Amino acid sequence: MEQVLHLQHVSYTYHTLDGETLALSDISFSLNKGEFIAIVGPSGCGKSTLLSLICGLLPLEQGMIRINGKMLRESTTNVGYMLQHDELFEWRTIYNNVILGLEVQHALTARTRKHAHELLGIYGLGDFENSRPSELSGGMRQRVALIRTLVLDPEILLLDEPFSALDYQTRLQVGDDIGQILRKEGKSALLVTHDLSEAISLADRVIVLSRRPATIKQTIPLVFKLDEDTPMNRRNAPEFKTYFNLVWKELNEDEASARENI
Repeated sequence: MEQVLHLQHVSYTYHTLDGETLALSDISFSLNKGEFIAIVGPSGCGKSTLLSLICGLLPLEQGMIRINGKMLRESTTNVGYMLQHDELFEWRTIYNNVILGLEVQHALTARTRKHAHELLGIYGLGDFENSRPSELSGGMRQRVALIRTLVLDPEILLLDEPFSALDYQTRLQVGDDIGQILRKEGKSALLVTHDLSEAISLADRVIVLSRRPATIKQTIPLVFKLDEDTPMNRRNAPEFKTYFNLVWKELNEDEASARENI
């Protein structure tokens, strides 16, 4: 399969006045075109640090990151980053929030304006183009945040716990919506989450990280025998419990080992 992202022996250390903290150690994996990978691990193990390295927010210290075969610093591939909070501006309408990135990148044209209108219409927000963010539910706001990212036409999408601020019921619905949207758009996605059910319902593979310094403990491919493979249908599938227990076991072994060393 065609690789759009490849990490090889990536490590990262935080430097402070109090000393150095190794956050990531020898991380290697690839993301294939159109694939969805979820990354899980203990709190503070470096999951978000990994996303920051991939999108260039943090400098790469050790190892190599390639995007579409090119070194990270040489790549021109568009990488989208969806944060935990929607970060919508209340003084801008929904439509104007969606085109904000296009304005920043000086890419606002008749074609991209039309595409923004089309995406809002396709994903159920066409009637809210002139509304303000405070008039929308939390789930609708997250859909706006996703459309704001998609309108830039990123080839790779980084998702940093994008549903964590939502209540459980809304989280299920929005996760299902966004999972299907990304499949339909054919995007390659990397999701960081603490929610094991969310990871298993959305991903093609789950990468389990250890405690800090994070290493890859296990990579678990997910295969569901479903006529209609959607996040919500996966949660009711017989394979779901098996995968959940497998990921849970990997994480708990790490926690048990840490307690023994205290």
